[in-house]
Amino acid sequence: MEKRKAFKAIAIIVVIGVIAGGGIVYYLFNMPHRDVQSAKVDYSMTTTQIVTEYLTDKNAANQKYLAADGDSKILEISGTVAKISTNFNGHKVVLLKDNNDKAGVSATFTGETDKSLDGVMPGQAISVKGVIRSGAAYDEDLGLYEHVILEKSDIVKK
Repeated sequence: MEKRKAFKAIAIIVVIGVIAGGGIVYYLFNMPHRDVQSAKVDYSMTTTQIVTEYLTDKNAANQKYLAADGDSKILEISGTVAKISTNFNGHKVVLLKDNNDKAGVSATFTGETDKSLDGVMPGQAISVKGVIRSGAAYDEDLGLYEHVILEKSDIVKK
């Protein structure tokens, strides 16, 4: 009889734990995504400024702009459009790069913000707002500079 009561109590605790764990997972999975376009900008700068900052001291720049929890800084970057392309997901990608810079800023737009690029041409000066995901760096194996990467980007209307 005692074993039966103990088993019943343990079974109830396990069921409550599974339900609570499932509720937490469901909540985290369905959390609203960060609305980058309505959030305030953390830093405003030019492509030259951010590229120089990363190439000068990558660790300090990573500490300043990137967060391990994925809640990285929102940047507004001004520069000249070097190239507009489409990624494998069908989203527009704009490369902002000045002629004298070793690297540029690659800004990936979303399905909702792709249309804001209509009429934008290479050589045009624009400002882009987005979340930074990676900084500029030199890849010694390839002998190439890697661009700063922004995601969830949109053109800033002034």
